[in-house]
Amino acid sequence: MDAQFKLLVDPAAHSLKTGEEFKRSLDDGRALWVNGKRLNSVFDEPALAAGIDLLASMFDDQFKPEFADATTYVDPHSGRVASRAWQVPRTIADLQDRRKMIEYTSLKTAGTFGRPPDLAPAIAVGLLAYLPTFKAKRSLIEGCTPDFAENIERYVQYGRDQNLTASESLTGPQNDRSSPKGVEASLLKVKSVEPGGIRISGIKTVGSVSAQANEIFFTNLGGIRDTPAEACIWASVPVASGGIRMISREMVSHPGSSAFDHPIGHLGEEADQLIIFDNVFVPAERIFNLGDPAAMQYYGPVCVFAHWHVLTRLAVKAELFVGAGQLVLDVLGTGHIPAVQSMLGELIEYAQTLRAFITAAEALAKPTEGDVMAPDVGMLTAGRLHSIQHYPRIIHTLQELCGQGLVMRFGKAAFDNPDIGHYLHDMLPGKGVSAETKEVLMNFIWDMTASSLAGRIALFENVNASPAPRLRERLYNEVKRDRFVDQVKQLAGMR
Repeated sequence: MDAQFKLLVDPAAHSLKTGEEFKRSLDDGRALWVNGKRLNSVFDEPALAAGIDLLASMFDDQFKPEFADATTYVDPHSGRVASRAWQVPRTIADLQDRRKMIEYTSLKTAGTFGRPPDLAPAIAVGLLAYLPTFKAKRSLIEGCTPDFAENIERYVQYGRDQNLTASESLTGPQNDRSSPKGVEASLLKVKSVEPGGIRISGIKTVGSVSAQANEIFFTNLGGIRDTPAEACIWASVPVASGGIRMISREMVSHPGSSAFDHPIGHLGEEADQLIIFDNVFVPAERIFNLGDPAAMQYYGPVCVFAHWHVLTRLAVKAELFVGAGQLVLDVLGTGHIPAVQSMLGELIEYAQTLRAFITAAEALAKPTEGDVMAPDVGMLTAGRLHSIQHYPRIIHTLQELCGQGLVMRFGKAAFDNPDIGHYLHDMLPGKGVSAETKEVLMNFIWDMTASSLAGRIALFENVNASPAPRLRERLYNEVKRDRFVDQVKQLAGMR
């Protein structure tokens, strides 16, 4: 690691951006609307700007020795230091090393960024994992015949060399689902073929962090039984491409507030965008599938690394809930109460269970046809199902531990006010801590469980994971049961 860190001194020996370089890369004229108004720059919206500052700090952390192992690695092919976001795991040890980056970004954002900079690269690596399949496929759109496998390899290398950030938008907007025509109307579709590429139009939704990223990685996911050939596409384009318009949801964080009042909310947010593609040009070299419906069925295998990322982030967040719960017991002096111990035990059980699913998924990992080590999909799906089923109760349990502390929050200005502050200082201390220290803890838990930001995150976790019935359907299709059936037949004497 010391040798790796020394390479960062020489610009020729690494492929990393600084935070300032990342921020400059976003000043590209992208078309973004917030609250119905077109922004001149993504930095004009305080919540987005604060979120970008947080992302930029992750880029700067790549150059710090205490974060270098979690955020960077030495690319075995070039010998250069690169972001772990683009690391291709070939062994179980590589998977565990790649997980360090997921844990780092999850802690950096307190798990509030569902799609941090290292998530979309996991989907690109997922395509790489099935390179032989995409090598064998051909475009079914006349006049555009990209080499999918070559494009996938080139894109992963490009992302690694540029320390690229990308969003991923796979699903279509919510509209009339009573007929397939409603879903089909908004699908991204090829409108024309031109020399060097295609033009597409359509709409994608929940484009989290798109306004704060360099590229948009997209496909059409589900909703209709048979995807028409012109809508069968995997591709990526720069966010500032002509014809892309992003309409952002309302902001829910607290940029500009004090870190005392909103320890998490003041950091800004990743905002979700509705992304309109209006006759957008997609270069042939950025196309990873075109016209082949069979390739669209690879969503599950390709996204296994993204699902591993999601489960790891949820585990990190669960551990933050445990830490916050323990601190509540400490500052309120309630740790001796058996019922309170049981409540904290429930938080611990949740966190340990999610960690167990991750450990098992990595231990059972197997190489794909493209020689990429993939975590066990059955363990990941079961873990994601467990996480979303129990998440609301875990939030409620942590809030119960706090009692009135979440209801009676006063803010830094009240504590500093000479007329009333002394009452708060004198009457609200915790066990061995000042009233202000206790207040900061309650403010942190408020931001994580009860604020408008927390509400958006809770909704996102459920939507992002897929509803529980869908995950159970996936378990039915993903987990092989032949061995269990044979065992029952043998024990029961069935022939």
